[in-house]
Amino acid sequence: MMTEEKRKGETPIPDHVKDYLNEAQLGELHKIEGFGWELKFIRRPLFLEKVAVVINPEGNSIGILEEDGRLNLEPNIDLRDE
Repeated sequence: MMTEEKRKGETPIPDHVKDYLNEAQLGELHKIEGFGWELKFIRRPLFLEKVAVVINPEGNSIGILEEDGRLNLEPNIDLRDE
């Protein structure tokens, strides 16, 4: 079992979110925050697209902010246990 943290010192949400999300994603994030959703983390794999993961207010549903700003509520993403 691997216990080492994979982020290597990176925080789940970077200090400058605008550096990682485009205008469409930022607009959708602002809109859904009005309904209690919040940015959970941004996956930042080397040489791949970044993935912004959001969570609903109850904490029982996640979504991904797609490149075009759509909220994908059926993401194909695996999460580590917290």
